[in-house]
Amino acid sequence: MTSAKSTRNRGAAVTGLGVIAPNGVGTDAFWKATREGITFLDRISREGSEHFPVRIGGQVRGFDPGSMIEERFLVQTDRFTHFAMASADLALDDAKLPVDDMSPFAVGVVTAAGSGGGEFGQRELQQLYGKGPRYVGPYQSIAWFYAASTGQVSIRGGFKGPCGVVANDEAGGLDALAHARRSIRRGADAVVAGASEASLAPYSIVCMLGWDELSRARDAGRAYLPFTEDACGFAPGEGGAMLVVEEEGAARRRGVRIRGFIAGYGSTFTGPSRWERSREGLAQAIRVALEDAECAPEEIDVVFADALGVPEADRAEALAIADALGPHGTRVPVTAPKTGFGRAHCAAPTLDVAAALLSMEHRVVPPTPYVTDVCHDLDLVTRSSRPAEPRTALVLSRGLMGCNAALVLRGPEGDY
Repeated sequence: MTSAKSTRNRGAAVTGLGVIAPNGVGTDAFWKATREGITFLDRISREGSEHFPVRIGGQVRGFDPGSMIEERFLVQTDRFTHFAMASADLALDDAKLPVDDMSPFAVGVVTAAGSGGGEFGQRELQQLYGKGPRYVGPYQSIAWFYAASTGQVSIRGGFKGPCGVVANDEAGGLDALAHARRSIRRGADAVVAGASEASLAPYSIVCMLGWDELSRARDAGRAYLPFTEDACGFAPGEGGAMLVVEEEGAARRRGVRIRGFIAGYGSTFTGPSRWERSREGLAQAIRVALEDAECAPEEIDVVFADALGVPEADRAEALAIADALGPHGTRVPVTAPKTGFGRAHCAAPTLDVAAALLSMEHRVVPPTPYVTDVCHDLDLVTRSSRPAEPRTALVLSRGLMGCNAALVLRGPEGDY
């Protein structure tokens, strides 16, 4: 039997990183735009979405799925799964994982998604109601389903290890990475993990219109301004990030570059849109994550904020950071790069994790685009990136249905 101590010693090292985002296809492009604070919010131009009250979002452009994914997979999958498969390929290439030499049962897959395959589903439903059931494609039954990405990534890669799908609102992106870490501790050699979303198709936007937290601003420069007096909600986005999470000992024996470690995780639930209560819930999630990581509050060098852009939620988050980190909470650099390219639901925190790992690697904290005048007691990094020596990062996420999650990341040189 594996002891609790030996299980805990199976560190979860991030050896691969793949990103498909509005501000860049591929890790290098994503990081360059994130570091420089280049903005990518614009009028949503997807056909059929022009007249909705939600006008501004972050769209992935310049991504050709046909150049990265085989036709037989393309025809049976939605755009959100295209993002997952492409970013998984990039992550596996980055990790140089020797999958041909590994048991297929040693490699798992776990993803999160909230919106599912809205574009694919809308097209097939239009066929159903416009022409009849004979015109509905056979893949409708699986392509719209939020589990499609885990299934297709595992089938395509031949991965038969522990696979899972997390359905936990926007915080699911962090939950998926925590699930991957748990699988490593339980014996898996590697897990491909992350989240992707493609929720800017007409059907998906209509499903979101009931959210009061969604920004209705018509000017990209005013659409997503968290922690300011002008905050009016968040701008939606799309894209995703996938990571290869590998058992630390195996990664070190391979001599592969380790981008960082998933060191601690915590989660709580405080109820839908109860933003005042989220203060207590988020603070508790942070405390649990710190304890799990055996990390003191003052060791946190940078916070990647949830940054919902709703005044009550922003206030609750700022107070939660101070509650959990003490006096250090008002001094630690805080950032929210997603204001420059949109909040991609479950994928938002995984993109934050990607940015946090790159921030520690390149020794700089990226800025929070568009935001200038902060009205909370936070050291929010604005206007331009800030040189720093971050070794430990805290990534926060909250879902509109009340989930709160916190993830502690250690840099490759950090003690784990």
